[in-house]
Amino acid sequence: MRTPKPSKWKILAPFLALTIILAAACGGTEEPAGNGSESGEETSMMEETGMSEETTMGEAAGMDLSQLEVGPDEESSMMPAEGIEKAEAQPLPEDPPEGIEVYDAMTNELVEDASYDRSPPTNGDHDPLWQNCGFYDEPIDDATAVHSLDHGVVWITYSPDLPADEIETLREYGAERYVIISPYPGQNAPVTATSWRIQLELDGAEDPRLRQFVDDFRVSEIAPLSGNGCTRGAGAPAFSG
Repeated sequence: MRTPKPSKWKILAPFLALTIILAAACGGTEEPAGNGSESGEETSMMEETGMSEETTMGEAAGMDLSQLEVGPDEESSMMPAEGIEKAEAQPLPEDPPEGIEVYDAMTNELVEDASYDRSPPTNGDHDPLWQNCGFYDEPIDDATAVHSLDHGVVWITYSPDLPADEIETLREYGAERYVIISPYPGQNAPVTATSWRIQLELDGAEDPRLRQFVDDFRVSEIAPLSGNGCTRGAGAPAFSG
């Protein structure tokens, strides 16, 4: 009796199975194109440099402020309130004080319930009213102070337990234009100087970098509404110019 020949599919089956196994081994773990390759390279670079998503722009840019611009989501066309003369914004300094930190641009919208992830805050959405300039001997509201930062104000905050003679030194800044001084319980440094997106922690009121910070960043061009005034707003300072 003649034995039937096996079909061609039975003959090819072992080879097809082997091909499928090899294909799975070589390409089964490959990620789809465009999914994760670039982010993987970026993650590797960030690990090598010690950077994270929360790294300040100042640290990442080596304190080169020439690249800073008003953010694309920041409103910069609003004019001052009636009766307030707009001050001319000044360019960012070429040689800023050592130790400043520069933060990313966000938005500067008027909201009723602003909150911040830094203390003192440096920028972001804020109260519809700004804080009047001058020296305060009681803490002021973050959201009104940030509105003043948006106008180009330098906000000097100090720890409530700062020695009286140093508080008196800070009080003198209250006579200057576009400067607010107030106590800030719980801040990290004895004295902190803040302008829109830029901050400097200081060991005391006599640190010469404080004077430089005020001169360098008052009415700075990086503040979206720089020069829009800090009078006729909220608060009654204990001393002002």
